Amino acid sequence: MTTQPEGTAAGELCAAANEALTGASFCTGEFAGAERLFSDAAAAAAADGDAMGLARATSGLAQVRHGRNVATLVAGEVPAEADVAAEEDLAGRALGLWRETGDAAGTGRALFDLSLVFQVLRRDWDTGMRYLWQAVGLAEAVEEGGDLYGRAEIHRHLGFYYLLEDIRPREAVRQFGHSLAVRERIGDPRLLPSALVALSEAEIAAGRPGRAIDLVRRALTVARQASLLPWRVQDAEETLRKAEAAAQGGR
Repeated sequence: MTTQPEGTAAGELCAAANEALTGASFCTGEFAGAERLFSDAAAAAAADGDAMGLARATSGLAQVRHGRNVATLVAGEVPAEADVAAEEDLAGRALGLWRETGDAAGTGRALFDLSLVFQVLRRDWDTGMRYLWQAVGLAEAVEEGGDLYGRAEIHRHLGFYYLLEDIRPREAVRQFGHSLAVRERIGDPRLLPSALVALSEAEIAAGRPGRAIDLVRRALTVARQASLLPWRVQDAEETLRKAEAAAQGGR
């Protein structure tokens, strides 16, 4: 999350909305509370003439849409085109608002959010990477602006590029490792399993299933302790089976 001016109505609402969004994304799957708070933040920012607050709230609304679209994907369904288009519209509006403020941190995160529409939902790597490469160039600014999770996500999705598209498993390991290290600095256990699972997948691809087993066992322990969503636990369990099968095959 980007730094908001202390004491602004939009800033306080966005802080509460971010926590609600994290809870929804990792533990509950209930996004209504986060959406309401970000909508209230947008209204407050508009009333106060708070350009950064409006940009942040709009980014948050795009992230809520993305969370809902991902939930549809993991349920084995295809998000409706109207839902994908709504996310793209919000992410594009947020990018325009951040660029107007001149804030590099917010612009970098907005570029990343827009890249997700294409990489994750439209499966259009070429378009997605045009946005993601720009976000990579602003990754340090994203962190300096206070959005450590944003920086971690930029590196994680760059890792997916090297794991799935431009196949370079060792570079994927490096990017996923950077993402994990940043999440560990945040200190929120809810954020760790997805980073550990991604790194495990890359270690399998790099021919190191033993390392993958250690990582994904840690992911499972943390995921269960943090009461993460069932699909997140199942994702780790499936990756553990893959790592163990790879280890057996190498013997």
